[in-house]
Amino acid sequence: MGDNEVMMPHNGTTVSSSLTEAWDTTGFTHPHRKMMMHMTFFWGHKTEVLFKGWPGSSTGMYAVALTFVFALAVLVEGFSLFSVVKPGTNKAAAGFFQTGMYAVRSGLSYMVMLAVMSFNGGVFLAAVGGHAVGFALFGSRALKKSGGS
Repeated sequence: MGDNEVMMPHNGTTVSSSLTEAWDTTGFTHPHRKMMMHMTFFWGHKTEVLFKGWPGSSTGMYAVALTFVFALAVLVEGFSLFSVVKPGTNKAAAGFFQTGMYAVRSGLSYMVMLAVMSFNGGVFLAAVGGHAVGFALFGSRALKKSGGS
């Protein structure tokens, strides 16, 4: 196989790399393209979280990104452990409301998961810390008012 050829994974044939560039936009078959995606945990403020180019290389924006992920994780716990449907409410209305709350919680959960998939150690710690604080605020018996006995 020459320097200008690429092995095709589905049938083992070789194709000129100039031909594959026309239809392959993934970057995985081109050794000369640099991929900036980490596949292991790393530490540092130069990362991308949720959106291309954000937070960039700014330490201040990295702190904002960590705060955002932390707040998202707290909100996920709030939506998970908080019920506002009162007894006697119309069952259909309560069902639609609970479905909406579930959809919002699922969306926020996926955003936290995608942020953690940046493989940045600080983002991971912010997400875990946010879930812990959210559970302490909304789900822990230690912070709830005791009733009667």
